[in-house]
Amino acid sequence: MTIDFDLVPNRRQTESAKWLHYDQDVLPMWVADMDFRSPEPVIQALRDRIEHGIFGYPEESPELRQAIIERLLNRYGWKVEPDDIVFLPGVVTGFNVACHAISVPGASVLMQTPVYPPILKAPNNSGLMRQEMALSRQNNGRYEIDFDAFEKVITPQTRLFLLCNPHNPVGRVFTQDELQKMAEICQRHEILICSDEIHCELVFSKYSHFPIAAIDEQISRQTITLMAPSKTFNIAGLNCSFAIIQNPDLRSQYQKARKGLVGGVNLLGLVAALAAYQHGQTWLDELIVYLEANRNFVYDFVRQELPGISMGLPEATYLAWLDCRQLALKEKPCNFFIDHARVACNDGEEFGPGGQGFVRLNFGCPRSMLQEALVKMKTALLTYGNKQ
Repeated sequence: MTIDFDLVPNRRQTESAKWLHYDQDVLPMWVADMDFRSPEPVIQALRDRIEHGIFGYPEESPELRQAIIERLLNRYGWKVEPDDIVFLPGVVTGFNVACHAISVPGASVLMQTPVYPPILKAPNNSGLMRQEMALSRQNNGRYEIDFDAFEKVITPQTRLFLLCNPHNPVGRVFTQDELQKMAEICQRHEILICSDEIHCELVFSKYSHFPIAAIDEQISRQTITLMAPSKTFNIAGLNCSFAIIQNPDLRSQYQKARKGLVGGVNLLGLVAALAAYQHGQTWLDELIVYLEANRNFVYDFVRQELPGISMGLPEATYLAWLDCRQLALKEKPCNFFIDHARVACNDGEEFGPGGQGFVRLNFGCPRSMLQEALVKMKTALLTYGNKQ
């Protein structure tokens, strides 16, 4: 390991939402924002651009389009054209635009719960109805898809399926077979797919990501794929994302929905994205090794030191989905850990049905910080148990 991921940064002196949201004695293990310096080539590219001193309106870079095309081909064997790429200031913006694009009175959007809260909220933002299909939690904490239940939820009003893959918060990387079955169901019912694949490059060993649109040409024509370098290279605050839309008619419909509402990517976001894709791979390779060790550390600690809490082994992301239902606490687990451990996790209820009694813990941080948080949680639970 040549990159020091053990370095604990001081982020309280910055504009960090993660670190400023709670009191100073609270360890923030919540929002999906890693506590690691971005790759040095990205930092240097930003320095060089800032030194120029002029920050006018940027033109979307042909060089960045080419870097994306090469990356998708090399990683997934997925061939896209420059015109297929639509730049956006965020993936959340991207799936909200997709909802606007198909918005007609009475239409509905299908999603798999528990799921990332902005996905839950997106249909309502466009005056659409929300349809929920519950993922099936197995005894080992792994989530699977009941395809019969998936299809039964669909109605004639279902216009769009919002897929999250890799899935936030449950950590699944859906297999090609699972993706094929979901796509076939959507094809039968003439449902568009919008696939949030923002965590696609944060996949652990033994697993591999495959874009649902890359299955075949027919599926690609009904799919909007959303990706970004933001989570991968820890540059979320620079707001650079993109959609891949290979169907020209669908792309035109999508562009029309954003018109006058959604602008382009800011200058520094474009600079950082290009540097990350061209020169950030060594950093990313070492990051995955470090995150996988963190994942294993959390998993082992939960099993050995936190009785009453269980978790599945995440296949991707840097987010642990902790089942705290057996603790029988008198308050929400997230509130308990803030009040008694001074550790902030996400409230599972915010992720919709299936989230009650869970918390989401971010392990994208130096190991010492992760260990400190888990020990604080253990101590709080021991103290609580001794008082009962």
